[in-house]
Amino acid sequence: MAKQVHIVPHMHWDREWYFSAEESKILLINNMEEIMERLEHDPDYPTYTLDGQTSVLEDYLTMMPQNKERLKKLIQDGRLIIGPWYTQTDEMVVGGESIVRNLLYGHKDCQEFGSCMNIGYLPDSFGQSGQMPMILNGFDIHRSMFWRGTSERMGTDKTEFYWQSDDGSRVLTQLLPLGYAIGKYLPTDFDELKKRCDKYMPVLDKGATTDHILIPNGHDQMPLQKNITDVVEQFHHIYPDKHFFLSSYDNLFKELEKKDNYDTLHGELLDGKYMRVHRSIFSSRSDIKTMNTMIENKLTNILEPLASLAYTLGFDYYHGVIESIWKEMMKNHAHDSMGCCCSDKVHQEIVNRFMIANEKIDRLIDFYKRKITDAMDCHISLDKLTVFNLLTYQRKEVIEAQITTRMKSFKLVDKDKQIIPFEIVHQEIIDPGIIDRQIVHYGNYDPFVRYTIHFKDSIPAMGYKTYFILEDEIQKEISMQDCSLFENEFYKISFHDNGTIDIYDKKRDCLYQEVLLLEDGSDDGDGYDYSPIKDDYIIRSHHVKANIEIQQNGMKKVAQISYDMSLPKDLNSRKEKVCDGQIHVCFEIELKDGSSYIGIKAHIQNNVKDHRLRVMIPLQIQGKMSISDFQFGMIKRPVYDLAMDVWEKERWSERPDSIYPMLSYVTIEGSHMAAITNSIREYEIVGKNYETLALTLYRSVGYLGKEDLVRRPGRPSGIKLPTPDSQLLTEMTFEFALTSYSNDEDLSILAKEYLTPLVSYNKMPYNAMKLNDVDFFTPYEYSLFEQESHLTLSTLKKAENEDRLVLRVFNTCEENQSLKLNIPLENTINLNEEHITFDNIILYNQVKSFLIKK
Repeated sequence: MAKQVHIVPHMHWDREWYFSAEESKILLINNMEEIMERLEHDPDYPTYTLDGQTSVLEDYLTMMPQNKERLKKLIQDGRLIIGPWYTQTDEMVVGGESIVRNLLYGHKDCQEFGSCMNIGYLPDSFGQSGQMPMILNGFDIHRSMFWRGTSERMGTDKTEFYWQSDDGSRVLTQLLPLGYAIGKYLPTDFDELKKRCDKYMPVLDKGATTDHILIPNGHDQMPLQKNITDVVEQFHHIYPDKHFFLSSYDNLFKELEKKDNYDTLHGELLDGKYMRVHRSIFSSRSDIKTMNTMIENKLTNILEPLASLAYTLGFDYYHGVIESIWKEMMKNHAHDSMGCCCSDKVHQEIVNRFMIANEKIDRLIDFYKRKITDAMDCHISLDKLTVFNLLTYQRKEVIEAQITTRMKSFKLVDKDKQIIPFEIVHQEIIDPGIIDRQIVHYGNYDPFVRYTIHFKDSIPAMGYKTYFILEDEIQKEISMQDCSLFENEFYKISFHDNGTIDIYDKKRDCLYQEVLLLEDGSDDGDGYDYSPIKDDYIIRSHHVKANIEIQQNGMKKVAQISYDMSLPKDLNSRKEKVCDGQIHVCFEIELKDGSSYIGIKAHIQNNVKDHRLRVMIPLQIQGKMSISDFQFGMIKRPVYDLAMDVWEKERWSERPDSIYPMLSYVTIEGSHMAAITNSIREYEIVGKNYETLALTLYRSVGYLGKEDLVRRPGRPSGIKLPTPDSQLLTEMTFEFALTSYSNDEDLSILAKEYLTPLVSYNKMPYNAMKLNDVDFFTPYEYSLFEQESHLTLSTLKKAENEDRLVLRVFNTCEENQSLKLNIPLENTINLNEEHITFDNIILYNQVKSFLIKK
């Protein structure tokens, strides 16, 4: 039978890249008009695929709302193909909830217009997460298309295969072996078309497992090709043994699904043999990636569970506001935007969107805390402090809170009038006009004092506890003093003159030496990839002279380690091995009583260019595999990729260094110390015996794309555009922690706890923004539910379309787990929040969602 060649008209729409979103929107008006005109007047032009993302529609309709009904008709008639995504998401450094919401809101947008393309279409993402088949199946999607990340060493050299996650979920995949743009601007001239496609056809024929092959007819921001029918006719003359026709991805998959004996690939696809996956893009513009990490964690770990608590107490759940936050985030999650391989102008737009999202989150968190606390009966005291625990189990730990008052002295009591001991660790004068401008309007200028306090108490699971602030006769002094011993029940930490620390793990009698050593090397790379110069000049912080200050601050100890580190000011100085520049470093280390987390903030003032700075965590074990997390699971990777031995001989597109992403934690298999991050998302296991964890703090580079890199030979990725802002000549802060753990402790749960701090709200008789009282009371103490099983909470949110809450959990234990709560489970739902057969058994690396009553 003759090969059937499906030519699929489409456009790949980078919403922003080296150009701004506003520039692409203007082009979109022109392109969409041509597409609609062709579909409306040419019945022989069957379909056009709108890049699998509904944000294209959203952008278009903000400018051309009068065309909504035209679009609707074309979509409902199956001519214009939309969805299933909101944006073309990155898969490596955005969290699982972000990917789920991208599909959730993409599907929601599609419902407004008609049908949704039932294909997990990600044609340009820089590598494929091993959890993607499971996530796609959660939306009843069993087809996938992508370009980057595979090679024959993964199990097949074919372009059609099954791709499977650890839980057994699988998708039938059509690989784009030559990318999504081989059919761009196809010429009608016989010789030109033949010359070009003679390069492509052998590759497509060799990889195909059926008689059906694919030529996508489109490219980045490419307008519709008006003469495509003439091209099809010319194809028949050039290749008479093949049948060419305009088609759709859906038609192609209908043919592929007629057979079942495909090879199966498992897990993460991150090989850069045939196509670049940019296996070091995880640290490009790490300042922006840090913003994403912190905002994602705040949104899923604090805001959504808090809004859910408020909803169960009788308050509105503001779905519209939360959706607007997610969409602001997801515009930044598009592969180029989140990769941060864009122009400086675009990076600034990304920062602005993150700032808007963060402000919305902070204000909504404050609003819900206030509404819950304001609705409590005030017969004991109007001044209150409410502490919220947004995890599924009770927690007893050191609580840091702020109380603002005019009281000369005060005490804390609980609802049973039991006095709660606390320590004051800081205080500052607050102008009354900041508290409530009406106070000074009537001539009252007496200042307020804002106290930072520490106390220890148990806070109920998925709930809160309220304390009353009462005037007291006993004046408390600030509890802060210098101390010589930096230790708690878990660790004893000693300091070296060069700013490194030794950590003695008391529970396991283990010593970790020279932790927090900095390593700096050249970076001759670009926005896509780290790449050193040949014969790199590596500098470590062994010989710096650090200033070390240690204080006992209430129930925690704080150490500040600061120093200047001399470095080459740019690549020319690096090549000459001249240290004519410097960076300023300040590590802030925090150790709380009773806590197994060593909190670390690294403040870096960067003053030099073209370099990569990493912090080293020696783990005292010879490593073979690293352990880190990815979306809804845990992944093991080899510390050394054997392809390093052959990549040049086999002409790989990029050097396969074992530089990998993580979302929240990383360690070496067999170690009992791990790093948890609320910022950094790139690591490598290094050292003579692969015993040291290297966390990339940041990379300084000056171009979007460059050619002929040591790690990436040949053409530039993207374009060679100067990006001076990507040199990051600024002050940056990176937040992470180290924690010791035992074999029976789940790193995923430990990371979730660190990234879900107890949060508090201080109610007082004044507030600049007035609210009327509600007509009901909230309790002083509350727990929505408690979890009894060993599962990691992903998030708690209100269901999109019913009066229930969605509880999403996942399992990183190799044994199956069942979800057990102290309240009934209503039903099991898929990730699209549709009811499925009830099943509370959760497999290894599997995520499941459940409905619970309001």
